Amino acid sequence: MPDLVPLSTIAPDRVETLLDAAFGPDRRQRTAYRVRAGLQPIGAMSLALVEDGNLIGSIQCWPVQIDGDDGTAVPMVMVGPVAVTPDRQGQGIGRALMARAIAVAGADAPLMLIGDPAYYGRFGFTAARTGGWRLPGPYEQHRLLAMGAVPAIAGMIAPRAAVSV
Repeated sequence: MPDLVPLSTIAPDRVETLLDAAFGPDRRQRTAYRVRAGLQPIGAMSLALVEDGNLIGSIQCWPVQIDGDDGTAVPMVMVGPVAVTPDRQGQGIGRALMARAIAVAGADAPLMLIGDPAYYGRFGFTAARTGGWRLPGPYEQHRLLAMGAVPAIAGMIAPRAAVSV
């Protein structure tokens, strides 16, 4: 039975190895990395699954905000990456990590991510309110998803230094 532990208890090189295995070494070129640059993950929402001493999955969540074109700044949480070792994908590990992070955040927490609408839709993520959002790099608008108390405003997703989760 896997143990759910804070990601901070796992050596960073083990997490990086998992992320490389799940997404490939070119993952750092993705736009999400630009948004998260210089941030520390939110401890309570960033988790790992360990089985027999092996890291089999992880989720990281990050403090971001939308800097609205109208001058507002709305705090949110960027979810991801959600990584599962390739030989364990399709076994519900990613779903379990997502469900736990969402539960920790709370029912109406403002969550956003860049991901597959079919996969993340099962958790309640949609692109319904993100049409005016922008990211600092290339992305596909239909993959910019959100749930909870997120604003339907135009603006740029940016890092946020302070966290209250």
